[in-house]
Amino acid sequence: MCGRFTLSLDPADLAAAFPEFNFPQKLAPRYNIAPTQPVLALPNDGSRRADFFLWGLIPSWAKDPSIGSRLINARAETLAEKPSFRAAFKYRRCLIFADGFYEWQPLPGQKAKQPYFIRLKSGRPFAFAGLWELWNSPDGGQLPSCTIITTTPNELMAGLHNRMPVILRPDDYAQWLDPAPLPTRSLLPLLQPYPAEEMTAHPVSPLVNNPANDRPECTQPT
Repeated sequence: MCGRFTLSLDPADLAAAFPEFNFPQKLAPRYNIAPTQPVLALPNDGSRRADFFLWGLIPSWAKDPSIGSRLINARAETLAEKPSFRAAFKYRRCLIFADGFYEWQPLPGQKAKQPYFIRLKSGRPFAFAGLWELWNSPDGGQLPSCTIITTTPNELMAGLHNRMPVILRPDDYAQWLDPAPLPTRSLLPLLQPYPAEEMTAHPVSPLVNNPANDRPECTQPT
């Protein structure tokens, strides 16, 4: 799964890394983004404009928005089958921007787990493959939400966890963001493990275990 990630760049650096998209002018650096918090996502609505979405998908048919806390990730292999995800997979795809993420490795004979910070060797930001929804609240408002798609791990991630988030290649953004409904057969090939040789991981402090700790020390090697 993917349960925490980072987006620590300022708006100017993010715009330089993704010149084809538009970003909010105010963007605070985040070092420990947790589920149910706002994340920066770009929906396939044709606007090419990123905005803040709640992390945890709330399907349009949901009676209670709290369901989103249980839908922070979506398995690539079953997107077309699961009622919570299949409509969004066909119609509502998005990019979710990050520059690193965390995973926890079980320690033999211990209840505690060792957190790791994972990023690209290049240090560049990247985009997770995501799905989005708009939920209509009883008071007449709309709540945008999203989920991160996961897949089988690459060689680097396999030693840490049995899943990893899907990181899309820039060449695949246009297809993933196509506003048209797309068949499963054209989308599933995009949802592959990112090459291990382009990624790096290092152990970090248990500081990251607490979402209240949102500071650079969370990403520092121990």
